[in-house]
Amino acid sequence: MATKEGWRGRFFEDFEIGDIYQHPLGRTVTTTDNMWFSLLTQNTAPIHFDHYYAAQTTFGKPLVDSTFTLALVTGQSVTDISQNVFANLGWDEVRLPHPVFEGDTIYSQSEVLEKRESRSRPDVGIIAVKTTGYNQDGKVVITFKRTLMVYKRGRAPEIPRLAPESGDV
Repeated sequence: MATKEGWRGRFFEDFEIGDIYQHPLGRTVTTTDNMWFSLLTQNTAPIHFDHYYAAQTTFGKPLVDSTFTLALVTGQSVTDISQNVFANLGWDEVRLPHPVFEGDTIYSQSEVLEKRESRSRPDVGIIAVKTTGYNQDGKVVITFKRTLMVYKRGRAPEIPRLAPESGDV
């Protein structure tokens, strides 16, 4: 039986301007996600964790912390965009055109906008992407531009790939 190598992500050479990657995993946001993230990041706005308070707002229910949405959609993009990241350089033009609520399922995709060699580091290149997150109804909930340094093929640190011991269990 042959051992098949798993997905190791894209390297700088794999990106082409105009490519769109539909990220494979959606994620349903839970009440616990929203409360814990808000409280862990010391966001004290009760609209995120006090259901009684939130019921009195225009929305009638808690809003998901917008920085959770940014983190979630960024995380969804890692498998396609930054599995081989050297460093994130920034998030720009973050827009939140539609609120996210507990129970929404978020999906995302990214488009490659720019690609260039790094002038200071020969082992990496710089890419910029526009990432769009949307809910189960297709409503866009977040967009942002992200710029990052990605390793070139053969220049990334090695990830150990250990094999299990052979023998009877």
